[in-house]
Amino acid sequence: MTWFLRNWPDVLYALWEHIAISFTALVIAFALSLAIGVLAARRARLYGAVMTVSGVLYTIPTLAFLAFLIPLVGLGRSNAIITMVAFSLMILIRSVATGIREVPAEVIDAARGMGMAPRQILRQIELPLALPLIVAGLRVSAVTVISVTVVAAYVNAGGLGTLIFNGIASDHPAKIWAGALTACALAVTVDLLLAWLERRLKAGHAA
Repeated sequence: MTWFLRNWPDVLYALWEHIAISFTALVIAFALSLAIGVLAARRARLYGAVMTVSGVLYTIPTLAFLAFLIPLVGLGRSNAIITMVAFSLMILIRSVATGIREVPAEVIDAARGMGMAPRQILRQIELPLALPLIVAGLRVSAVTVISVTVVAAYVNAGGLGTLIFNGIASDHPAKIWAGALTACALAVTVDLLLAWLERRLKAGHAA
């Protein structure tokens, strides 16, 4: 606690770096997954191909992925963001595609009967009804990205992992605890916020 009180600006800066990496990766991954997921929901072959590729990316060990990208993009934040995006795609694409597929066919037929165009149906019917499942996927992805971003310190991307690994290298338990507990607190906070949002969306649809 004494070390934290003396060095809280360093912890706050590491937390800001961690949030910046995680948030940027999630925004990029969500945008890609939304576009891909909408298309994949309507094409079974595309869905199978996309899930296979994203599944392979998801199973690659984090350090191996970071190391693989070094000759391509070098060290730093870009390396970490690309890795986190790759890890997020499978969960997000599946949640988007599944959410759209689970919209009742009679609702879609009723919308067509009212003269709505496909884009209108997507924006006003399918995506709103799929939103609870999409948020559920985003929740899993967010917690995963926040957790895995700790390892990004190995490629000089910054974040809370820097405190942890510096603490390990210098045998400084207080620094290790500061980084680890802050990362845990961030992940739990984001999980609780998205869980609350998911419950609200489900309750709104049930009403």
